[in-house]
Amino acid sequence: MEIVLPKSSLKKEKRYKLGYFFTSGEEILMKHVLVVDDEPSIVKLLSFNLEKEGYAVSTADDGQVGYELALNEKFDFIILDVMLPSMDGLEIARKLRQEKIDTPILMLTAKDDAIDRILGLEIGADDYLTKPFSPREVLARMKAIFRRVEPRQEAVSHEFLTTGEITADLSNYQVTVRDKKIELTPKEFELLVYFMKRKERVIDRDTLLDRIWHYDFSGQSRIVDVHVSHLREKIELDPKHPQYLQTVRGFGYKFQVPTR
Repeated sequence: MEIVLPKSSLKKEKRYKLGYFFTSGEEILMKHVLVVDDEPSIVKLLSFNLEKEGYAVSTADDGQVGYELALNEKFDFIILDVMLPSMDGLEIARKLRQEKIDTPILMLTAKDDAIDRILGLEIGADDYLTKPFSPREVLARMKAIFRRVEPRQEAVSHEFLTTGEITADLSNYQVTVRDKKIELTPKEFELLVYFMKRKERVIDRDTLLDRIWHYDFSGQSRIVDVHVSHLREKIELDPKHPQYLQTVRGFGYKFQVPTR
């Protein structure tokens, strides 16, 4: 079952509404950075300088919380300490890469250990920085990593997700079911893609409210049920007996591959 992050464990310094900054009626997409470090002084220093450079910043001071956040939200960059409570940074990086999450990772360590550095890079970290460091060096490393990975990401930006007879075109926001295009609202599309990326996992309603609607809809889980019902009408052969979007009584929903 997907873990619901306790609000007290997750520090959202300045979320700018999940990476969007609003000014004079305009909406400007900002790069969203996750900082996972249990040293308050480091977190404060990085957050201040990242926000000064125009990044949106989220922070976590616990390895498990940081991992769940990186797994369930979209970030453009992750700054990850090696030594963390609950789960160390090397394990977080390894598990994220196993989950096919290719967000760039800059690892931080308090010791200049070649073995840790090699391990971090081998499991998929993009760069490594030893403490103490200057904020300017962090920003320079980030920009260098972005220059390396952005051409690669653009080359694979036309991405498709397929489960059974459902295919989602992530570039054009289109969905086909049994070779027929179907019309989805933006929220329905976002919800479907969220489920498809986490197939066979039970996801509770509070998590869906937080991840898809991004607001505190506590006590308003009906909005999830309504959208799930609409999705079933559009993707299921028999919405009353769904094959894909299963209800897990007492918990939430699970998106599964139909058995034939």
